[in-house]
Amino acid sequence: QVQLVESGGGLVQAGGSLRLSCTTSGRIYSVNSMAWYRQAPGNQRELVAGITSSGSTNYADSVKGRFTISRDNAKYTVYLQMNSLKPEDTAVYYCNAEVRVRSFSVPYPLWGQGTQVTVSS
Repeated sequence: QVQLVESGGGLVQAGGSLRLSCTTSGRIYSVNSMAWYRQAPGNQRELVAGITSSGSTNYADSVKGRFTISRDNAKYTVYLQMNSLKPEDTAVYYCNAEVRVRSFSVPYPLWGQGTQVTVSS
């Protein structure tokens, strides 16, 4: 069974940094786009940053200049480097990837289990 496994969340003071990682487990043929989303209590899940297989990136306005998304295509892994963290960045962060398990199969979206990021003021 193909899964996304996240790591790197935790508690940090405002102004600090964290690095999230998300990798696939199971047999994968290819991974297209990858992204990080987050959801704070009472809020809808929102896109934080995305990256295509060719490396093009996009960011939510609220994290531009502070967060950097990157990926290692050989390892089917995506990272989110978060700097200058603010209390409003507190949320559960979810990894998302569009995967293909066979060369002839249709790509489908996978979600990780989520990792908590808490920024104290």
